[in-house]
Amino acid sequence: MPKLIVVTREGQESTVEGDAGLSVMEVIRDAGFDELLALCGGCCSCATCHIHVDPAFADKLPPMSDDENDLLDSSDHRDANSRLSCQIPFSDALDGLKVTIAAED
Repeated sequence: MPKLIVVTREGQESTVEGDAGLSVMEVIRDAGFDELLALCGGCCSCATCHIHVDPAFADKLPPMSDDENDLLDSSDHRDANSRLSCQIPFSDALDGLKVTIAAED
């Protein structure tokens, strides 16, 4: 089972296991990280699952869609490593992926 490293807004780092086939958002949510709101449930319509992805994994992620890009533009905390966690399928290829939950807008 692949592992995901999650850094909270306060800087606390935790390693959790997740099922391949879920989204990164679902892995984070199922592990009990309440600060990742994910209000739309993964429909790419709210940006409340905004994360910052470790740059070492950038080339392993699927390309960003126009919808995801538009939603991230609404965040004051967007940077070059911003993604919506609902748009990243978790897989064995992402074992060890490190993400930081973005500040709330």
